[in-house]
Amino acid sequence: MTTTAARVRPAGYGVLRFRQANFLVHRRSGVVAVALGLALAAACLAYLCVGETFVQPAEALKVVFGYSSPDELVVGTLREPRMTVGLLVGAAFGVAGALIQTVARNPLASPDIIGISQGASALTVGAMTFGLTSYTVLPYLSVAGGVLAALLVYVFAWRGGLHATRFVLIGIGFAIALRSVTTLFMTKGDYLVAQQAQIWMTGSLNGRGWAEAEPLALTLLVLLPCVAWAARAQRTVTMDDDTATALGVRLGRVRFGLILLGVVLASVATGAAGPVDFVALLAPQIARRLTRSAQLPLLGSALLGALIVVLADLLARKLFAPTELPVGVLTAAVGAPYLIWLIVRSRTVRNGGTA
Repeated sequence: MTTTAARVRPAGYGVLRFRQANFLVHRRSGVVAVALGLALAAACLAYLCVGETFVQPAEALKVVFGYSSPDELVVGTLREPRMTVGLLVGAAFGVAGALIQTVARNPLASPDIIGISQGASALTVGAMTFGLTSYTVLPYLSVAGGVLAALLVYVFAWRGGLHATRFVLIGIGFAIALRSVTTLFMTKGDYLVAQQAQIWMTGSLNGRGWAEAEPLALTLLVLLPCVAWAARAQRTVTMDDDTATALGVRLGRVRFGLILLGVVLASVATGAAGPVDFVALLAPQIARRLTRSAQLPLLGSALLGALIVVLADLLARKLFAPTELPVGVLTAAVGAPYLIWLIVRSRTVRNGGTA
């Protein structure tokens, strides 16, 4: 934004000045982002402290900031790396869901609903079935599977344009088919490998550490400029097609770019922790309701996605201790009722009722 942002300011927006440039900032979104950041910090501290052995918050913070502590093994070796993977995975799923829902203009267009997570799972489980179980290679296979599945959905849904309902329905069809392929791979593989694949498919942070966190963090850092572009491009995609075309926006290219970025983020997260269902569905919609903004907030979605995964994994470790549940079980327990509510709500709106 240039200095014109200061002269033309929509209601609810403030101006952030940086050197010679001014940027419009949605005030409520900023407040919500700060609140979510504080809630996420508190959840992370609780995650580091709570477990089979309780660690005092002061000792946990010492480990985080690099000071010597007798709890270095519990916090720095066992809990912090796993928590870091959960933070990154949740943020990636949150942004991915926001981007795909923006393009499809449908709250049901989540990576785990329209076949992207299933595509990543099918290729990954297929590789595991044939003996490839290295966690350094599996994330790349997940990205390849997710991108391939998304391309198929995009091609079959395109009919002179991208219709939201057709996109979601075709994606659901591909999701069912790819899940069947994954099951076929599991029945053909070794029993132990099938068990490992089954745990991976539920979405689990158990055993995850710095080996998974570092490449995931590097990938997200590389994609950060693309996410910044996407935050700006969202505004044009939310316009009606005639208005956007009149302004010179190449909607086809912008939509394809947003979907591709969302697919890569979702596939990378799936490769790191498995398909943690419903995070990409929940985070953007809850963030939008909190911010009351015209478009799905990417920062709010990232923070909320990270918060959901961290809290879910904390509960997964404690609810049935000493047995640890996969984090995907907890997110599915929350996300499935929310999905049903979304479907019922959309039907009510179509029939002329109130939301």
